[in-house]
Amino acid sequence: MRQEYRQWLEQQKYDAGTVNAQMYRAERVEENYGNLDDHYSGDRMAALINELRYSTDDERHGRPNPSKIPFTGNVRNNLASYRNAVERYRKFREVASDSNEVLPIKDVLTGSAVPIEEEASQRIGLERDLQATLRLKIDQLEQGLIITDDGAERSVDSGFIDITCRDESGKTVVIELKAGVAGQRAVAQILSYMGDISFEEQDRVVRGILIASDFDTKAKAAARMVPTLILRKYSVKFTFADGHG
Repeated sequence: MRQEYRQWLEQQKYDAGTVNAQMYRAERVEENYGNLDDHYSGDRMAALINELRYSTDDERHGRPNPSKIPFTGNVRNNLASYRNAVERYRKFREVASDSNEVLPIKDVLTGSAVPIEEEASQRIGLERDLQATLRLKIDQLEQGLIITDDGAERSVDSGFIDITCRDESGKTVVIELKAGVAGQRAVAQILSYMGDISFEEQDRVVRGILIASDFDTKAKAAARMVPTLILRKYSVKFTFADGHG
């Protein structure tokens, strides 16, 4: 495992406890499966990730821990945490191997004087700031929400969910954050995440909350057809203090 991985986790604005937990899980996987970088060089960790899968059907039938990692407690929850740690390390390696890695830009105004790569970086940074702030004030979004993802994005087949919660009625809540105006693709993205969670947690009802500064007409139209998805707009309030003191 690369030494700079801890620094990368800290740059994602995870708190110290989350960083330590991610490092611990990655190290436990290495203890039992060998160097993560070797797995990345081989098949981008596909075989390793597959070995750490444990479905609701496996749990229903009481199947034993299929991995080499010894632990006590719920098998599905434990393996999910180790699998997420491996998938997060793979994401780190993908970023490290492509210094120009940026996510697709949606709703960027044409004619902007800011280079595309720079604007994408700023946007991703703002989304991380929003996520870190929301994690501290999740009750302001909806009373009774409890964060269930151990402080880091939950990995599913479609990608990484910004925040995963449980509401007062026990439903799983998928939260996706967009720094700017959210379009139709943002709705499709969160629906994909919700579908993945529904497959993984077949005994739970899944809801979604898409948060953005605003939503275009296509996003609003698409969301109207999904009763379990709600849209929420955020705003930023500036406060100022005397800088001479």
